[in-house]
Amino acid sequence: MLGLSAHIDTFTRDNLPDIALWPDLILDDYDYPEHLNAAVELTDTMVGKGFGDHTALIGNGRRRTYKELTDWTNRLAHALVDDLGVKPGNRVLIRSANNPAMVACWLAATKAGAVVVNTMPMLRAGELAAIIDKAQISHALCDTRLMDELTKCAKSSATLNSVVGFDGTSNHDAELDRLALEKPVRYEAVKTGRDDVALLGFTSGTTGSPKATMHFHRDLLIVADGYARHILGVTSDDVFIGSPPLAFTFGLGGLAIFPLRFGAAATLLENASPPNMIAMIEKYRATVCFTAPTAYRVMLAAMDKGADLSSLRAAVSAGETLPAPVYKDWEAKTGKPMLDGIGATEMLHIFISNQFGNAHPNCTGQPVPGYQAKIVDNDMKELPRGDVGRLAIRGPTGCRYLDDTRQSEYVRDGWNVTGDLFTQDQEGYFHFAARDDDMIVSSGYNIAGPEVEAALLSSPDVLECAVIGVEHAQRGQIVQAHVVVHDGIAATPEAVKRLQDHVKATIAPYKYPRSIIFTAALPKTTSGKIQRFRLKAYKPQPS
Repeated sequence: MLGLSAHIDTFTRDNLPDIALWPDLILDDYDYPEHLNAAVELTDTMVGKGFGDHTALIGNGRRRTYKELTDWTNRLAHALVDDLGVKPGNRVLIRSANNPAMVACWLAATKAGAVVVNTMPMLRAGELAAIIDKAQISHALCDTRLMDELTKCAKSSATLNSVVGFDGTSNHDAELDRLALEKPVRYEAVKTGRDDVALLGFTSGTTGSPKATMHFHRDLLIVADGYARHILGVTSDDVFIGSPPLAFTFGLGGLAIFPLRFGAAATLLENASPPNMIAMIEKYRATVCFTAPTAYRVMLAAMDKGADLSSLRAAVSAGETLPAPVYKDWEAKTGKPMLDGIGATEMLHIFISNQFGNAHPNCTGQPVPGYQAKIVDNDMKELPRGDVGRLAIRGPTGCRYLDDTRQSEYVRDGWNVTGDLFTQDQEGYFHFAARDDDMIVSSGYNIAGPEVEAALLSSPDVLECAVIGVEHAQRGQIVQAHVVVHDGIAATPEAVKRLQDHVKATIAPYKYPRSIIFTAALPKTTSGKIQRFRLKAYKPQPS
């Protein structure tokens, strides 16, 4: 089943799961040549198609064209191979915030045939060490502003032999930049196989041993030729912007692979706070935005104060459930729907999504072309329409964990079972209920936290909220809401009662939050995803 490989270092192919444990792959619509290097397709090939003078990347105050990006990555690839000794199949870790230099390093390492591991700038030495050990990483490229934690790792790592700095600003004044400076702009990229591993994506929020998902060169193009082409309808006129880190596959797709595949531009922000994104959307007239619902709420408030976000034609929401009030407010304000969707690191990107002309609130949508989905019980039996069950997916991408016994938990009977609870309605649309481990069971009732959150967010008092289940002696669990209120709203017992009554009047009364905790801010990841596990440190005080 696997094709040719150009890897001299065969670690990743040797540590693929047994093929009997793979999900079924549906590749009918995705036929690529046996030799395929995804980085070449996103740079040199685009120049050959006439996009050389088009803007590819915007960041740190300057624009870079496709020709500049191609030359830059070719010089870097020469440096990686000639000076640092990178061999095809070696794992190369990249540590950086979202900036053009990180994209260039990723593309260069991929051209050199390496298997790239992109990492978050916030990770500490212990977290980095776990990744380095799991993937047996030999080389690391690091923004010089973030070297300290990685240097600590190198001192005790059995495999990490080389840590080289690059300049994440516009100055190009670090060791890797200087090595690349005198290199030729032509580079004969490694003729990797379409089935060679190109990327290891480590799942976020993992406890215990980290899980590394393995993605082939063909997979990187499939997510663009599927979701980006068919759902977003990307053209070379688009300008992308967003908040997810490039270290996450959601960010790498939305802020690098998708725009580069179609000759579009990507705007990269190291600090992608909502105010910064708003300013850049206005400045560069961005057309496609990837971020979480909390950021879209800030954008809605900014539009009320005069911000011009009219250039946005696609507002993609993922990572957190999209509350119906946010969807409705956005549509009312802009006349355009938001595109809710669900993806997973294991699947590389979004596999179920709303579509233009066919989008609905409180609805995740339908499978992206090429994917199939169904709702199953714990025995993998398909459930009737309307029943809550586990979401099972198969398509052109799928879960392959690096040397991990948990492969058989995620892939069952050829299907990827994501850990999300969904329903499918009579028209075939999928609706998110909760994470498998986030369903709240109170006095025998199953309560989906996102539904309670949506009810709270429809109150004019509430700016943000997150709902969790907490232990309770009599009820097993109760619903607890952590709430950020708008300025001018006092956090009083009267406010608690007002919000509880509002929820009771909006959804089934048994779902109301018996505990409400007011807070100044909710804990979030850098991509805007609410960290509910941190909220569980609170002890409930039932109201």
